[in-house]
Amino acid sequence: MKTEQSRVEQIAVIGAGAWGTALASVAARAGRKVTLWAREPEVTESINRRRVNALYLPDVELPDGITTSCDLSIAAGAGAVLMVVPAQFARQVFIQLSRHISPATPVLLCSKGIEQDTQKLMTAILEETLPQAIPAVLSGPSFAKDVALQMPTAVTLACADAPTAETLADALRLPTFRIYLSDDLIGAEIGGAVKNVLAIACGIVDGRRLGDSARAALIARGFNELLRLAVALGAQPETLSGLCGLGDVILTCTSRQSRNMSLGVALGQGQFLDDILQGRTSVAEGVATARALAGLARSVHVEMPICEAVNGILHHGVSVDAAIEGLLSRPMGDEL
Repeated sequence: MKTEQSRVEQIAVIGAGAWGTALASVAARAGRKVTLWAREPEVTESINRRRVNALYLPDVELPDGITTSCDLSIAAGAGAVLMVVPAQFARQVFIQLSRHISPATPVLLCSKGIEQDTQKLMTAILEETLPQAIPAVLSGPSFAKDVALQMPTAVTLACADAPTAETLADALRLPTFRIYLSDDLIGAEIGGAVKNVLAIACGIVDGRRLGDSARAALIARGFNELLRLAVALGAQPETLSGLCGLGDVILTCTSRQSRNMSLGVALGQGQFLDDILQGRTSVAEGVATARALAGLARSVHVEMPICEAVNGILHHGVSVDAAIEGLLSRPMGDEL
C-alpha cells in the first residue's frame, strides 16, 4: 500500500474544462503534484500565469501545485490519470494517451456519458484502447464550481481492485471532498450518464412551467428507468440508491446550475437546440448521451419512455408538446 500511495504523489488530469480544473484543484489541495492537460493554449496560459481558468471556471482562484500543458506526454510517469474529457472525445484521447502511460496505471474516469457511435460506456472504451490500465470511475452529485470553492461534496469512487480504490481515494480526499468506495463500475457509470438525460427532461418541465409536482413525478419515474437499465447491464441495485445514482439525479434534476437542466429549460421555453449549443462553451453531455442511451436500452430490451422522449426532441424533430402528450397518454399500471 505504501508503494502504491507514493506513486500517486503525481497526478495527471486530462481535460481542463470546469470539472477537470476543479478536480485538479482537489488533488493539489490534497498535497499532490498535478499536471493538467488542456486542449486550448489560452487555457494553459491563463492557469499558468493567473491561476484562473478564465474560459471554463472564471472567478475561482486555483491553488499552487497545478501546472498546465497542451502535451499529453504529461501523463508519462504519473501515479494516476484522471480522465475528464467529454465522453464523445474520450476514445480519441485514450488512443493518443496509450503511448504515454505505464502499464497498471490507475485511470479514473470522471466524465459522464455513453459513446454515440458504439453505445459503449467509458470503461468499455478504456478496455479497448488502454487495456493495460486499471479502470476506476468517479461519479456523484458535484458541481465543478462548488468543488473548486471547497464547498462540502461527497462522491463515489468505483474500482474492482480494492487496494487501488483506497490509493486513489487517499490521493484525493479532503475534509470537503468526501469519497465513498464501491466495486460497481457499471452502476457508477450508468447513474452518471442517465441522470444527464433526465436533467434535460426536468429542465423542459421547468421551462414549460408544468409545476413542481410534475418534476417530482418525472424524477421518480426517470430514476426507475435508470435503475432498470443499470440492473440489465449487471449493476448492483443498491449502488443506484447512493451518491452516484439517486444523489446525482437529485442534484442535476433540481438545479439550473446543471448544464443539462438549463439546456432543457431553454428547450421548454421554445429555443432551438442549435441556438442553445452555439451560445455555450461547455458541453452538455446529455445531448449526445440521449441518442446513445436510446440505442443501448433497446439492445437490452429495457423500456425507457422518458429518455426516449428526450431523444426524440433532441435528435428526431419531435416537438416538446408532442413528447409531453406522448408521455401523459401512456397507459397506467402497477408502479413497480
